[in-house]
Amino acid sequence: MHIYAFGSICRGEYNIGSDIDLLAIVESYNVQLDPSIFSIYSYSRIIEIWQEGNPFAWHLAIESQIIYSSDDINFIKSLEKPNEYRKCAEDCRKFFNLLSSAISSVRLEESSKTFELSTIFLAVRNFATCFLLGTKKIGNFSKDSALHMGEKSIKISNSTYEILKRARYLSTRGIGKMLEDKEIESALTEIHLIEEWMKNLLCEVEKNVRI
Repeated sequence: MHIYAFGSICRGEYNIGSDIDLLAIVESYNVQLDPSIFSIYSYSRIIEIWQEGNPFAWHLAIESQIIYSSDDINFIKSLEKPNEYRKCAEDCRKFFNLLSSAISSVRLEESSKTFELSTIFLAVRNFATCFLLGTKKIGNFSKDSALHMGEKSIKISNSTYEILKRARYLSTRGIGKMLEDKEIESALTEIHLIEEWMKNLLCEVEKNVRI
């Protein structure tokens, strides 16, 4: 068995709203491992995502820190670099569709606006991470990856960005001050900017794939 920490605590971004991400790599099912605490993967599945060039493989390769090894070997380090990430266009399209679905729901008031703003933040963050890894070969797995894209960074106000992030913490961890109606309405006035930003970058990614 090998156990790793990854995510914000390894990036030095840990704060009151963060959790500690733990990965357990095992040969077979282990009753001692609580899936609510650990992301549990088999050795064969880790090798598969390395071969796929999956963003999660790059995340682990770049940021993970070993906590426990049953054989005194750092299994992840022994795998060296994952293969090149080749599903950028496919994944970016998936997160654009997620964004579009959340925008439709929030406009039609089909569900909690806080939940949909949380989903929008998730789509923005993951889209930015995939775009950077696929087009720039940059592994940025920060929650704020969309702010660290140079001239291609998302162009929304700091207040709207923080509202989206707060919505994410509220929806996934129940942490933070509840969003007021006026904050939600303020954020919604910039939703079109998010959609335009993502649509333009998606066109860039898909054009490169066709070329």
